[in-house]
Amino acid sequence: MKRRLRPWRASRASGSTSFDDVLASVRAHHPAADTALLECAYVEAALWHQGHTRHSGHPVLTHCLTVAAIVADCGMPPSVVCAALLHDIEDTSCPPGRIADLFGSGVAELVAAIPAAPFGTAAPAMGPQASGPVPSFETAVLVIRLADRLHNMRTIAFLSQATRYRKARETVEVFAPLARAAGLTEVSRELHALASATLQSPPAAYAVTGRTLAVLALLLPSNRRARWQEEWTAELAALRTRRDRTRYTVRVLLHTPALSMTLRRAVGQEQQW
Repeated sequence: MKRRLRPWRASRASGSTSFDDVLASVRAHHPAADTALLECAYVEAALWHQGHTRHSGHPVLTHCLTVAAIVADCGMPPSVVCAALLHDIEDTSCPPGRIADLFGSGVAELVAAIPAAPFGTAAPAMGPQASGPVPSFETAVLVIRLADRLHNMRTIAFLSQATRYRKARETVEVFAPLARAAGLTEVSRELHALASATLQSPPAAYAVTGRTLAVLALLLPSNRRARWQEEWTAELAALRTRRDRTRYTVRVLLHTPALSMTLRRAVGQEQQW
C-alpha cells in the first residue's frame, strides 16, 4: 500500500515553515520519538547558515526547515529529519567531522550522500511505503533529495530563465517519476504540476533576444558557453521593456568578439599549465 502524505500546510508552501511545524509532524508519525537530536540539529543549522540567503532573499535556514518538514510529512524517523535539517551544511564553513561528532556517523553519512547521490530512473527497492520504522539508507537519501527539489521548485521563480527550464525539465523526467515509484504520490503530483507550469509558460517577450544570445554564446569556448548564456539570460529576464532588452542584446553582440578572444586566451594558458 502506498504511503499517503498529509495535506501540505499553506505556510509550508509559502516557505514560512517553523521548527515547531517540523516537530509537530515528527511527533504525529513517531509519538514516542526523542526530539533532542532534532533541536540540536536546528541550532547547528541556524549557526552555520547565519547570514546566508537564497536567490529569493529568504534565509537559507527557511529552506532547511521546509525540506525537513516535507521529509517529516513523509513519515521519516527523527534521524532522517535531522539529516534533512543539515542537508546544506557542507556548503558552509562547518568543520569536517563536526556532524559525525555531534550526531553520529549515520546522520553524517546521510548528509554527505545527499549532494553526491546519483539519480537514475528507478526508486530504491525498499521504498518509503515498505521501509517500516527504519528506512534503508537509499530511501532516506531519496526522500531528502525529493524534498529538496520540491521546495526548490516552489521557489523556482527567483532563478534565471535558463536555469528554470533546465530544472523543470529534469523534474518532469527524473524527480516526479521517482517520487511516484517510491509511493510518494502527492510529492510526485506537486513536482509535476510545478515543473509543467514552468515549461508551459514560454517567455514570448524574450524569444527573439533569447535566441540571439544563444547564437552569440556559440562564439565562446565550448566549456564557457553555458555559464555565459545563463548569465546573459538572467540579465535579460530582469529587464522590463522590449527596448531595454534590445539594447542589452546589442551590447552583448558588440562585446562578444572581444570576450571570446579573452576567454580563448585564458583557456590556452590553462592548457599550458
